[in-house]
Amino acid sequence: MKTTLKIISLSVLVCIIVNCKQNNKQSGTVEEDPVVTESVSMSKNAIRVTTRSMEFQSVDTISSGWNTFVYDNLSNETHFFLLDQYPEGKTIKNTITDVAPVFEDGMDLINMGKSEEGFGAFGNLPAWYFDIVFSGGSGLISPKHTAVSTLKLDPGYYVMECYVKMPNGKFHTLMGMAKPLIVTKEASGQEPPQATINIILSGEEGISWDQPITQGRHTFSVFVKDQKAHENFIWHDINIARLDSHADIEALEKWMDWSHPKGLITPAPNGVTFLGGVNDMPSGSTGYFTVDLEPGKYVFISEVPNSKEKGLLKTFEIKD
Repeated sequence: MKTTLKIISLSVLVCIIVNCKQNNKQSGTVEEDPVVTESVSMSKNAIRVTTRSMEFQSVDTISSGWNTFVYDNLSNETHFFLLDQYPEGKTIKNTITDVAPVFEDGMDLINMGKSEEGFGAFGNLPAWYFDIVFSGGSGLISPKHTAVSTLKLDPGYYVMECYVKMPNGKFHTLMGMAKPLIVTKEASGQEPPQATINIILSGEEGISWDQPITQGRHTFSVFVKDQKAHENFIWHDINIARLDSHADIEALEKWMDWSHPKGLITPAPNGVTFLGGVNDMPSGSTGYFTVDLEPGKYVFISEVPNSKEKGLLKTFEIKD
């Protein structure tokens, strides 16, 4: 399946040049146990993904079909993971000469404030790049928390990445958050979880759900009714966060747009605790995420510009 241009995912390519395995010296390891969703995270069939600094620690090969990912963020940074399915015959090594120099030039221009020139530079990307399929992943997850997501994956070669930014504007992929993942033809034999609330995600109609959201553990299904690239080249996804009384929703909306000067840059906005969600998926896909919800104010939000205007920012409150 061909996809529209998703500029950010290219940051995975540059990390090959600067050494994907280097540690982030600005981010210490946090060894405290994360806040976990116990019944799902302890499942013997769940795939555990852990970040302690600027890396993904996990298995290298999984079965195709339905898989539940439990992502423990033990670091000091907000993260997520996105799974990029590469076209047949291509791996991360193939990007060194074909894509990385183009991406590096474009990002340098954008970081210099020359966005129009930077975006123009991406016209030099190789044709095969547009065959990458963005296949879901976790939503944003705050430090010392755990995200639980269930995805259906086709066999193939994937790259797991996080493109949240460092305070200096460098993407986390540059710091080591890129990991190949092989999905085999052998079926996992798993079934999707039973959803308690069903979400429809649409770039035309926004975010909607089918019943009131109450206190307790919920598994949300997310059906992508349609998909498109927005002004910042990103597809719409869904992230859930809890909002403290002092959280600034307008600041959060700007922060979620990577093309904004301070977008996706550490630290995350004050008063916002990210709890997961489901990352970019093609139109017609369904993914799931599981969270424990306490009384308070929450938000569903996509990584796109003007998300409130598009109906891709929705707040809700859970009463005692």
